[in-house]
Amino acid sequence: MGDLRVKSGEIELAVRVRGAEHRPTVVLVHGYPDTSAMWDEVAERLGGRFRVVAYDVRGAGASSTPADPLDYRLDALMGDLKAVLDGVGADEPVHLVGHDWGSVQGWEAVIGDRLRGRIASFTSISGPDRRHMARWAREAVRSGPRGVAEVVGQARRSVYMPVLMAPKLGEAAARVLATGFPRLLGLREGAEPRSGHPAATLAADARNGLGLYRANMGRRGGRGAGGSGRADQGRTDVPVQLIVPTKDRYGSRSLLLSARGPVARLYVRRAPAGHWVARSHPDLIARWVTEFVEHIEGGPETPALAQARAAGVPGRDFGGDLVVVTGAGSGIGRATAQAFAAEGGRVVVADIDEGAAKRTVDEITAAGGEAHPYSVDVADADAMERFADYVRDSFGVPDVVVNNAGIAMAGSLLDTPEEDWARIRAINVDGMYRGCRLFGRQMMERGEGGHIVNISSMVAYLPNPELPAYGATKAAVLQMTECFRLDMDRYGVGVTAICPGAIDTPITGRTRFIGMAPGVDDELRERMGRAVERRGFPPEKVARAVLRAVRQDTPVVYVAAEARLGRALSRVSPTANRAIGRIGRRAGDRFLADVGRRHG
Repeated sequence: MGDLRVKSGEIELAVRVRGAEHRPTVVLVHGYPDTSAMWDEVAERLGGRFRVVAYDVRGAGASSTPADPLDYRLDALMGDLKAVLDGVGADEPVHLVGHDWGSVQGWEAVIGDRLRGRIASFTSISGPDRRHMARWAREAVRSGPRGVAEVVGQARRSVYMPVLMAPKLGEAAARVLATGFPRLLGLREGAEPRSGHPAATLAADARNGLGLYRANMGRRGGRGAGGSGRADQGRTDVPVQLIVPTKDRYGSRSLLLSARGPVARLYVRRAPAGHWVARSHPDLIARWVTEFVEHIEGGPETPALAQARAAGVPGRDFGGDLVVVTGAGSGIGRATAQAFAAEGGRVVVADIDEGAAKRTVDEITAAGGEAHPYSVDVADADAMERFADYVRDSFGVPDVVVNNAGIAMAGSLLDTPEEDWARIRAINVDGMYRGCRLFGRQMMERGEGGHIVNISSMVAYLPNPELPAYGATKAAVLQMTECFRLDMDRYGVGVTAICPGAIDTPITGRTRFIGMAPGVDDELRERMGRAVERRGFPPEKVARAVLRAVRQDTPVVYVAAEARLGRALSRVSPTANRAIGRIGRRAGDRFLADVGRRHG
């Protein structure tokens, strides 16, 4: 371990070296308005396996400040990085890790020519490359309204940038930032830092660092160290590990993933944390860096790295993710399993009907996807325990779980026997409870986030006298999901409820009608089936809504128009909702009387 002073032109850089002298070198580069101290906890964990180098960039911490407040262009920063590598005697290619503006510098190092051959790998955290950003914005705008909305959303996240670039206003913002930054790091990211920014330099760090924005953004930005050709397109052959904090306030998920495509060897990890993930989750960052560096140095590719590599493929948002879907033999579950597989997910297709599960798997594999069948009754507590253990032991902890298995039941509550009530509750409520608890605990213990989706229904909030048992179970699912979401947020696990609406699925033909004369229930099922078929809303649309909800971490999704309108009405006028239910009851009574007469 040692502290060095390294010259880079007129600048003196404060460098700290620790760890094993003859092991691969890992270089940590911080962002704004940090100093190298932000890496302390990560560096401590890496020091047992690597030689770890961290330095204060120009104008920060113990490093000197350039006389020209705009002398922060990326070309100058590349000169600083080169000086550090030379100063610590890095004869072999190093493994670069950058956060925020440190990551922006890292992209210049691996894309441009200046440090070609000196970087063995690069781990990027919350600092996209400027060329990748430009490409992402162009393609998003061309893709249509949704892409335009993403760009506008990112612009809102980046509203602080023009403030920092503006004369006087930027200095005022830097003073505010210097006051609130320790609290931002310690309290809002979930862990009180043991060693934060030196109080004596924080105000100066925030003020000096304005040069990063003013020298590299807008018309002053220029080309930096990128060069031309492949570099102008943001391409690199250097292996890159992209760590995407899913709660980053400053970069949208799609922007932070903008490296997919130009980077030939890209590994994508998603961290359940905010922008300063290295401070809030040092164990996770150190583990991922270690795993990546050891692989690049010749070690085997672990299953987790193979999954991260699959996640780096463009156009496959769930590449490598392990997805569990219950009730996936037909209907919404089947469509959801197929949709995740088409996006690169490895899907465990679970259903009480083993044959139906295998048919879904066959369809997925025929389309080039990966899927595995499993037969389970979600109402059986022991069977669900075995299922959760099987998934973990055979494939790992799931990244996404869709609790979809359910049954429908119609008829007056007065006619509902105990055994029918117990059965619908055991499947629709207890089954989802078990899926949430068993797989949620696995996600919590892994510490890498995840997402759980529960399929509810619009009858959770629209009273229907013919669906009291079904409506009660789906209302329980909706409330359980809302509560569970608040519980799992601290572990970085998202939880979503889906209220589909009237969907054309086989559940209609399997609905059990309580208290009906012989033959009447068959006619009712037939008529209901024709009605939803005429409605023409396929389960594939629900599947797309599920994937979108996981991407955006949406709490509740109302899919079909009737589900959205019903929810709005339930909030605006519950009395009107009940009136509609009474009208439906009278129409149903007339219909049942007519059917009853025909069946004698």
